[in-house]
Amino acid sequence: MHSAFLWIKPQIFKPNPETRRVHIQGSSEKSFSSLESHALAKAKKKRKTGTGAFQVEGSWRKDGKGSSIWDRFTHSEFRDADSTGTSSDSYILLDKDLSALDFLGVTFYQFSISWSRLFPTGVVAAPNEKGLQYYNSLIDSLLYRNIDPVVTLYHWDLPLMLQEKYGGWKNESMVDIFNDYATFCFQTFGDRVKYWITIHNPYLVAWHGYGTGIHAPGERGKIRTVYSVGHNLIKAHAKVWHTYKEHFEPYQKGMISIVLGSHWIEPNKLEDELDILKCQKSMERVLGWFAKPIHGDGDYPEELKNEFLFLPHFTEDEKNYIKGTADFFAFSFGPSNFKPPNTLPKMGQNLSLNLREVLNWIKLEYNSPRILIAENGWFTDSHVKTDDITAIYMMKNFINKVLQAIKHDNIDVFGYTAWSLLDGFEWQHAYNIRRGLFYVDFKSKKKERIPKSSALYYKQIIRENGFFPKDSTPNLQAQFSCDFSWGITESVLKAESAASSPQFCDSSLYLWNVTGDGLLHKVEGVKLKTRPAQCTDFVSIKKQLDLLEKMKVTHYRFALDWSLILPNGDLSVVNRQVLRYYRCVISEVLKLNVQSMVTLYYPTHTYLGLPGPLLQTGGWLNQSTAYAFQDYAALCFRELGDLVKLWITINEPNQLSNVYNRSSNDTYRAAHNLLIAHAMAWRIYDEQYRSSQYGKVSLSLHSDWAEPANPFSESHSKAASRFLQFEIGWFANPIFKTGDYPATMREYITFKNRKGLSYTLLPSFTSEEKQLVKGAADFYALNHFTTRFVIHEPQNGSQYEFDRDIQFLQDITCLSSPSRLAVVPWGIRKVLRWVKKTYGDIDVYITANGIDDPSLDNDQLRNYYLDKYIQEVLKAYYIDKVKIKGYYAFKLTEEKSKPRFGFFTSDSKGKPSIKFYNSLISNNGFPADYSVCDPSSHEKQCSFCLFISQKKPLIFFACCLFSTLILLLAIIFVHKRKRRKRFKAKSIKCICVSF
Repeated sequence: MHSAFLWIKPQIFKPNPETRRVHIQGSSEKSFSSLESHALAKAKKKRKTGTGAFQVEGSWRKDGKGSSIWDRFTHSEFRDADSTGTSSDSYILLDKDLSALDFLGVTFYQFSISWSRLFPTGVVAAPNEKGLQYYNSLIDSLLYRNIDPVVTLYHWDLPLMLQEKYGGWKNESMVDIFNDYATFCFQTFGDRVKYWITIHNPYLVAWHGYGTGIHAPGERGKIRTVYSVGHNLIKAHAKVWHTYKEHFEPYQKGMISIVLGSHWIEPNKLEDELDILKCQKSMERVLGWFAKPIHGDGDYPEELKNEFLFLPHFTEDEKNYIKGTADFFAFSFGPSNFKPPNTLPKMGQNLSLNLREVLNWIKLEYNSPRILIAENGWFTDSHVKTDDITAIYMMKNFINKVLQAIKHDNIDVFGYTAWSLLDGFEWQHAYNIRRGLFYVDFKSKKKERIPKSSALYYKQIIRENGFFPKDSTPNLQAQFSCDFSWGITESVLKAESAASSPQFCDSSLYLWNVTGDGLLHKVEGVKLKTRPAQCTDFVSIKKQLDLLEKMKVTHYRFALDWSLILPNGDLSVVNRQVLRYYRCVISEVLKLNVQSMVTLYYPTHTYLGLPGPLLQTGGWLNQSTAYAFQDYAALCFRELGDLVKLWITINEPNQLSNVYNRSSNDTYRAAHNLLIAHAMAWRIYDEQYRSSQYGKVSLSLHSDWAEPANPFSESHSKAASRFLQFEIGWFANPIFKTGDYPATMREYITFKNRKGLSYTLLPSFTSEEKQLVKGAADFYALNHFTTRFVIHEPQNGSQYEFDRDIQFLQDITCLSSPSRLAVVPWGIRKVLRWVKKTYGDIDVYITANGIDDPSLDNDQLRNYYLDKYIQEVLKAYYIDKVKIKGYYAFKLTEEKSKPRFGFFTSDSKGKPSIKFYNSLISNNGFPADYSVCDPSSHEKQCSFCLFISQKKPLIFFACCLFSTLILLLAIIFVHKRKRRKRFKAKSIKCICVSF
């Protein structure tokens, strides 16, 4: 639709992939810059949109226009041929086209001249005055608007008379006839036109017009004919180029080229040289067929010459005449070059839409030419009106690839044309697909140009000269509060089976090698004294301490295993050894000056984590499980609460829909019982333990942000909002707001029930339950990993996923992880602001945030993720005034054969991202030249507090001992004084007697 100079400065975070001749080496690589780019303020801009005359002009018999080969072809091949006479009616609705161009804000407009509208017979004579007037008016109107015209001389609509008289492009006479037509155009319009295109995509003209027959003139000829047509097209282009250069370019100062189209092909096996060679051959047969003579050495590729011995030959003079006949490389990349794919020489390899790679191929093959993307875009089905989400995402993908090619590969792309301005006639697809930025109702009389979502999006790209992040707030140089919690998250800690090392707890006496067998032999009846079991006897604790010490965090979040502590699910059997293990973990971690945030229950879709008996009685579908959880929570508070100040009752209960998914009623019933269980646990702590333990309790909610996939669609925006209510508000509203589920949730489910699309019954809270649940949290804890792009899609059925009427769209232009988590840093700031706006000014802990990085020794993705996400957290804290109390990176260690989220491998090998996270912690954010916090005083203060908290029993004993000592000394002192008095009294008495 238009070609903008997109001089963008993406952020680069890893080296460019090394490119081969066919660029297969780097084809699967993705730059971290993705769309996180800023346009240079002083960048030169060119903006262009395009149309083809036959596709949009209509009026095929009006004002003396002659018939073209496509006029006859459509009337013979398509049932709705009459509609091609009107199409978008650009010929009579020029003002509406110009208004559409004004709306977009383009500075270039690419259009084609209808040869038969100027010269009805095709032969240059007196021009058709009405046609001449139309194109003069179009060009003058463009220039009045400061829109430069890019004019295509031939976009497939050959005058019918030339086809009937000469056989069309099969006849070499067309070379001179085309040159005469071009010369007239240069003479007539060249004073106002600075960019000329001779022929649009000659590959399709030759291959489909004279080979497959799916294009006009519809001939299904021999392969020899196809290449003869291509030969004439090349010579016709070259002659026109020389004519312009010799007679017009010196004073018109314009440039001229030919648009060449191509697919892109990738090998089945990246390291297979034979597959790579096949890809190279495929490119040479399509793009190289025309590009090598014109942009190369003047001759056909060796692949074609070796394969087809009948291929026409260029003489040496012709080679010299043809080579270099283009002032820039005009390139077309879109569905016309991919459909129908069975006609392409794929050679068993894979078609790909990677525009960046084909641009690299052009750069390497043709000595880094200046490139104009003269046609690019995708299509939607004919029934799609203005909500063309597919077109938006394809546009994002294509333009993003162009940006990457410019910045990472140093490819000289000077313009981009999104195709096309209007819906129109799409060649062999007729009106079954649409490619316009503007929707046109072909059956209406007014033929209004209605901007689609893609037009709104493209207008934004033009205005910004590229892509801008959703939140373009500059990075901050600031810090979090001095008491900010920097943490690391681990999932469930499995307690060691052995209580302690047998060398310390076994009281038996052993003799070694008494029989010469080299074994220990127990001496019966002899018992020795042993020292008490110690926390250091647990080997795994030492490993955890080593890892935590390297992380330099202030807080450590981990989860207990409910099924290990209470195997029967109730208090009838308490595994004291497991409790001792967890207490040891907490106490030993405290010695590192690291506080623990303890999660009582950490279910996953693969491990529900419930004790066996509870699982057998229905799990969370049974309300008795909530009471069992209350007892379990009370036990943990009692046994561990003196050492723990931050508790999470349940991790991500809003994700258990993945487990209880037999029906939506099961999902909501399980969720209801989970809410009750959490609330009862919180009440127990609040009533019985808070006054002595001074801790805080909450639950962690999975809180990914939702963004409308189409930002210009109201239905998508509503779907994104609905997702947040169904995903987060489902649990947060009852606790932090009303004591009941979100009204949006109830209303939407009721709406679907009335329509007969669902039979869901959302549970109701009793008045007692509302009082129990409301306010049952001391802070908001969120786990955030990515942003989901949401579309509205009505669904029928009684499932939790169906109740929401949403689907997710994967934005392929986003940087993403192997598990397909999109890296969208501004999403975490948006969800933090949403929490504050929705639930008030409450304390917030980010209890899990991280990305899976496949690299074991160079996890740059994780570094980038931490840097960008924590920067957005800082903005939420500093600018938006969200009361963020702590950030916990996810996670400490990774499991084997799982997504690699860990800072340490499964065998405890550290990754480089540890050092980066260390620096963020030590700086307490992103400071300027100085730190507002004094680490030494903070450390001393924390050390003193730590000593007090760790040595309570010892301090109590010392105080008792000291008090006893003081009392004893006092007694001794009093006793001595009495003795001294008695002694004095006796002495005086003795003296008196002696006298």
